Amino acid sequence: MSIATKRGDMGETGLIGGSRVSKGDARVEAYGTVDELNAALGLARSLCPDKSICEATERIQKTLFSVGASLATPAENRKGAAVLSSADVDNLTEQVHGIESIEGILSDWSLPGAQVPSSAFEVARTVCRRAERCVVRLGESGEEVQPEVLAYLNRLSDLIWLFGRFLERNAGDDSRVRDDSKGSRWSRAW
Repeated sequence: MSIATKRGDMGETGLIGGSRVSKGDARVEAYGTVDELNAALGLARSLCPDKSICEATERIQKTLFSVGASLATPAENRKGAAVLSSADVDNLTEQVHGIESIEGILSDWSLPGAQVPSSAFEVARTVCRRAERCVVRLGESGEEVQPEVLAYLNRLSDLIWLFGRFLERNAGDDSRVRDDSKGSRWSRAW
């Protein structure tokens, strides 16, 4: 059996459960962008010098396969428990708070490019935000989306941003956009 089935040659693909939709369908765009996020995180992980960040990223990547499967499954074909739970979102929140509490973590806008590993996490963060927008559009189109999927992606983009700041801090890099810390705190993860 070959991976080249030719079934998608006319611009359609199969969802979990067997139904066929356009490759331009909002559902395909959402799970495809989650797949792209997973690949971007894989690149970031392969460049990352910190073992704890690598391990956390790998766990996230494994979870993203479940997120993608949830998005690739129409509501009528879902069986059993939800793919993600509030505990999954809470776990990311705890990681965010843990990194935020580290002395010297940047608390303002950052300029991507201080180093290769943190830059790779920045690219992954932007893909994560795009995935989040795709999931929002999917829900707005009337399709059922598990609320934890959206919360997970939202929290994940914050965590990915912090992974980059953590790596920069440990390398002694400063990626602040502004020269001073005066003024209001801006949103850190956009």
